[in-house]
Amino acid sequence: MEEGQGRSVTSSYLGWSICNTLCCCLPLGIVAIVFSSKAQNANARGESAQAEDAARIARNINIIALVCGIILIITAIVLTTTGTI
Repeated sequence: MEEGQGRSVTSSYLGWSICNTLCCCLPLGIVAIVFSSKAQNANARGESAQAEDAARIARNINIIALVCGIILIITAIVLTTTGTI
């Protein structure tokens, strides 16, 4: 968390959410963007508890999207190299 004007600002993970949407898992990335936006809006309103909750959900969804994307890429590489596709 960063300190800004006497209150803590929670990271929203918006950049990570956008990257996951474009590179890993589109449906989960979109959900992560929604929660990242909620975290940013809550930060702007000074509602740190809501910002932390939304940011935690966005982070967890981003982790799941990243893992799904890695599994999908590895599966595609294996299927391509074995000639199955």
